[in-house]
Amino acid sequence: MSATNTTTSLQESDTVRKSPWINIEPQATSLRQPSPAPGQQHRPGPPRHKSSIRTQDSFTQPRDIEKHSKLPYFLRMHGSITPRMIIPLLVVGAWATFITCISKFVHPLVVSDLLLTVLGFVVGLGISFRTSSAYERYVEGRKYWAQLSQTSRDLARHIWIHVDERHETDPQLGKADLLGKVTALNLIVAFAVALKHRLRFEPYAQYDDLEHLVSHLQTFAGDAYDPDTTALKPKTSWKRGGEYLGMTFAESNPRKAIKRSRKNLGNLPLEILTYMSAYMESMTRTGQLPTGVQQAMVMVSSSTAPSDGTITYMYNQANLASMNEVLAGTERVLNTPLPIAYSIAISQITWVYVIMLPFQLWHALQWLTIPGTIVGAYIILGIAAIGREIENPFGRDENDLPLDKFCQTLEDEINIIAARRPPRFEDFVSNQENCVMFQSSYSDLVSRSTNDIRAGLKARTNIKAGGVHGGGQVKSEKAEV
Repeated sequence: MSATNTTTSLQESDTVRKSPWINIEPQATSLRQPSPAPGQQHRPGPPRHKSSIRTQDSFTQPRDIEKHSKLPYFLRMHGSITPRMIIPLLVVGAWATFITCISKFVHPLVVSDLLLTVLGFVVGLGISFRTSSAYERYVEGRKYWAQLSQTSRDLARHIWIHVDERHETDPQLGKADLLGKVTALNLIVAFAVALKHRLRFEPYAQYDDLEHLVSHLQTFAGDAYDPDTTALKPKTSWKRGGEYLGMTFAESNPRKAIKRSRKNLGNLPLEILTYMSAYMESMTRTGQLPTGVQQAMVMVSSSTAPSDGTITYMYNQANLASMNEVLAGTERVLNTPLPIAYSIAISQITWVYVIMLPFQLWHALQWLTIPGTIVGAYIILGIAAIGREIENPFGRDENDLPLDKFCQTLEDEINIIAARRPPRFEDFVSNQENCVMFQSSYSDLVSRSTNDIRAGLKARTNIKAGGVHGGGQVKSEKAEV
């Protein structure tokens, strides 16, 4: 590509993307779509999910961890399971009222308190198992995403610092190398965003926060796009209300988009990893990642490096293998829920316990049986509902992991890495503001002898922690050095 075409392409991309280097559009902003040519019909894309929280979804999106609420916890609604308890508590209240009226006006319906004790022990064990297993899955999902963040930062840093840019050999080659590094950093962000959509059963590549990162790649997800099958109907207010209240018959099949596809959707995060491996192989082959140490850091784990010091392209790459491990681990968490037999049994035992409450409370509470049953049902059913909600930590519920925020944070951090030229040690070590020792700059100490510098280093061990930041003692030690 000529320099003129390259400049024109960069100018056009500035109208679409905010960052001049890393072509990553913030998730809260939609990409501008070009107007269709005359006579050409505009192709509507599949449903695009914004990362920003809309007004009507203010109580149905993952909680923003950066926001602070001064309300006491017992008054907060965002993240509470209270809305999902309205319908069950109305049913329990009606049942308790019915049993209480029968016991008061017809015949007392009373059972032994022993049943309450036995059932309570069994229900406690079941709910404890349900909640602990669900929370374990939630924590495991967060650990995998933390591993992804760490690996992505590490890989981006190594690419930006250690991959050579051949500006001195040929300016055009140097420019191509720079754009190649930016493309590789884009792929790191694309992997995280694609993984987020895959975990939410959104299998395509035409999403606002993903399309501009992978549109240049040949992927199954991109080829499977079909506007006739991917367009989903918007949810009605009744359906939204039913989902908010936790009514199961109002919940949509989360895998609907996958089931309606007529083509192979592939595995977009895995395909992105393939392109990243191709980039690293190219950098190794052209000598832009020259040293065996750096190749081992980026490509190969130390345990598998050849003994002769040469590094070849291998499948067990360190950082890329870690990203693949995150992909496999999160898919395992998503696709291996609690066995259905446990879920059914725990739900049935819980409801049997709640249904039996009025029979056991009537003799002692009389009319207070109704509110007592409702309170007991709220405690038991509420804890069980929390276990069901956090079992899948990758969705869009209030208590799910804020994956949109995680991806945006990763994007910002990679933007920071690429915002400046790769630093060289000789540029900042000799800076006048580099206080190497005792507030003495590099230029002050470079004129001293090696023995004086070592004597100063030894003197530092005799300074108390408080004296290091003090004024008089540090200055006196500086004079001695």
